[in-house]
Amino acid sequence: MKMTVAQLKSFVTSSKQLKHDDKKVADYLRKFKMAEKLDDGTIDELLASGAGPKTVEVLREMRDASKTLPSEKPVVVVAAKEAPLLPPPPMEEQRKVLRQAREFAMNYTKELPHFICVQVTRRFYDPSGLEFWQRADVLNAKLSFFEQKESYQLMSVNGQVPKTDISMDQVGGSQSSGEFGSLLKMIFEDKTHAKFDWERWGKLRGRLTHVYSFFVAQPNSGYMLIYEKSNQYKPALRGSVYVDKDTQMVLRLAFEAVDVPLAFPIQGTSMILDYDFQTLSDQTFLLPLRAELKSRAGKYLTKNEIEFRLYRRFGADVNIKFDTPEELPESQTKEQPIKP
Repeated sequence: MKMTVAQLKSFVTSSKQLKHDDKKVADYLRKFKMAEKLDDGTIDELLASGAGPKTVEVLREMRDASKTLPSEKPVVVVAAKEAPLLPPPPMEEQRKVLRQAREFAMNYTKELPHFICVQVTRRFYDPSGLEFWQRADVLNAKLSFFEQKESYQLMSVNGQVPKTDISMDQVGGSQSSGEFGSLLKMIFEDKTHAKFDWERWGKLRGRLTHVYSFFVAQPNSGYMLIYEKSNQYKPALRGSVYVDKDTQMVLRLAFEAVDVPLAFPIQGTSMILDYDFQTLSDQTFLLPLRAELKSRAGKYLTKNEIEFRLYRRFGADVNIKFDTPEELPESQTKEQPIKP
C-alpha cells in the first residue's frame, strides 16, 4: 500500500491528536510505502507537532526508501467562477415529485422481472480510524431475484471456489441487505413519517435530479443495526434522496445512522446506494448499480464496496461467468457538475 506525503501528514497529525500509542503508529506506518519523496523538512515538521520517537524512526526509514521518487506535487488553488444556480422548483412541483417518488418506491419490486446477476463485494478495514483502507477480501455471489425476493449463492472468496456450500452469513464480517427495494420502501412508507426538504439540484450519470434531504426519527425507523445477531438497534436516519427530474425514479439513496447509543458496539454506519437503467430482454428497468457501506466500532472501521453486474433474465439458458469483473469507473457514480 502506498501513501502520499499529504496522507502521511494527516495520519501522523491525527494520531497525535487522538493520543494513539507511538509504537502502534510506527507499526502501522511500516505497512506502507511512499508514493512520493519524503524529505527531512516534512519529518522535522511532524516531529515539531509531537510525533513520537518510534514514529520518527520509521519516518526516516520511509525517507531513505523514497529518495528516488518524485517530490510532492504542489497544490495549485484556482479560484472557481461562481456559476449561476438553477432556482428551486415551485413548492407544488416539489410535492408532486415526492408523491411520484414515493409511489415508485412502494411499488418498485412489483415492477421488476425475474433475473440473476453477479454481486461483487470488496471488503476493507482500517484499525486506525483514519480511513487508510486495507483490503480484507472479495466475495462473488450469484444473486437471484424471483417473486419479489432476492437470494444469494456464494460463488468465490478471493477468486477461490468454496469447497462446501456456505451462505453469505457464514462468511462473517460486515454485510448489508435491502438494496432491491426494501431500503427505498423503508424511507418512503407512511409509518416512518420521514420529513423531506428541498436541498438542491444534482446530476448523476447525465441525468438532472431533485435532491431532497430527509430525516427519520428513531421511534419510526425501520433500519436495523445488527451486531452478532443478538445485539440489535434501530437508529434515527439522516440522508438525501436523488430523484430523476424526468422519470421521478430514485437514482441515489444516501443516509447515515444518527444518535446511536454509546453502549451499542456499532457507533456509526452510512450507506450510498446508486441505481441505474439496465436493459433485460429489450426492456429497460432501474436496478441497483453500486452500494458503499461504512461502519465504525470504536476506532475500527469497515467498508464494503458492492457492485451489481451482468444482469440477465432468469431462465434455464442463462450462463454467467463469475470471474471478478473490473471495478466500475468512478465516473459511473460521481456526481457531475451542473452547467449553467
